[in-house]
Amino acid sequence: MEIDQQIEIIKRGAVEIFSESELRKKLEVGIKARRPLRIKAGFDPTAPDLHLGHSVLLRKLRQFQDLGHEVYFLIGDFTGQIGDPSGKSETRKQLSGSEVARNAQTYRKQVAKILDISKLKIVFNSRWFEKMPVKEMLQLTTHLTVSQMLERNDFKKRYTAGENISILEFMYPLMQGYDSVVLKADIEIGGTDQIFNLLVGRAFQKDFNQPQQIVLTMPLLEGTDGIQKMSKSYGNYIGINEPAKDMFGKIMSISDDLMLKYYELLTDEDLSLVKSLHPKDAKIRLAKIIIAYYHGARKAEDEAAEFTRVFSQKEAPQDMPVFKTDGKKTILVILVESKLAASGNAARRLIQQGAVSFNNQKVGQDDFIPVVPGILKAGSRRFLKVER
Repeated sequence: MEIDQQIEIIKRGAVEIFSESELRKKLEVGIKARRPLRIKAGFDPTAPDLHLGHSVLLRKLRQFQDLGHEVYFLIGDFTGQIGDPSGKSETRKQLSGSEVARNAQTYRKQVAKILDISKLKIVFNSRWFEKMPVKEMLQLTTHLTVSQMLERNDFKKRYTAGENISILEFMYPLMQGYDSVVLKADIEIGGTDQIFNLLVGRAFQKDFNQPQQIVLTMPLLEGTDGIQKMSKSYGNYIGINEPAKDMFGKIMSISDDLMLKYYELLTDEDLSLVKSLHPKDAKIRLAKIIIAYYHGARKAEDEAAEFTRVFSQKEAPQDMPVFKTDGKKTILVILVESKLAASGNAARRLIQQGAVSFNNQKVGQDDFIPVVPGILKAGSRRFLKVER
């Protein structure tokens, strides 16, 4: 493919490329030498599930694969035990090696839903860091100064506010930069919150007499709350391994404005066409596209039909969970034990807000006892069949 066409595809959806002129040169050299570029993206296995926020980067990696380049999916099983401080207002909780290893095991199967796994090069940075002598590890610290570290926004804010910053956190960008040296990366991609770490990779490669990598940043995807970036720790994520029903419901819960960003970053749809649709129809279309990608077209159609039946026609879902009661448990107990509510306080709030009904009758007291079988509804999307 012509270089201009490649650059157009690479730039699509990206926030910044540092720099486009260097990218062009690398592509020219690669074509002349018949050598594909090495594309690096790192993922720390701090949680077992990848979510749609991760898929923004994964989709860009797939584009590089389709252009014929080598994609290195770096699992930070070593750095994951430190925790990336990017965008954090406090020190991350440290994970054990066994926790990180368990999470890493799930990644291969999940990324295969987006990337061509037969062409993917999966690497673990424990391969070089676990063998690195302490002296050599400490020498990494000579490549950056404390004042340079405090230039990054998250560290600067915490330092100014008098909040703790551990020396260990300073090690994370150094190690991420060294990963680029080991892999001899031509391009590294990451979210906009990763810009400092990505540029450290360029600096390290220069110090180690390597050609410097191109830095490509992708926008962060807000979670279902529309505020924080999608993250399991914020409880606002949509996992790519989640059941289709849960994915559909979560996508339908996002705001209309956020829906357009999801279309832009998670699909190849024409946004002008999307904007011509009624917001509800556009959101259903978005949910079907995303679910078809991860669960198949038939499942997407089934969930769309079920959503319409339940929420447009006000009918109960066909496959709701069943809760057995002895006729003595209060509605509060049933909400908590069935996990329709996360706690007693959460259950009380639902009742006070008028969001709980039994057999289509609103429940106003938390000591109400269902003495006959029926359908319990909490909020707009959660149903429970209560049986004796």
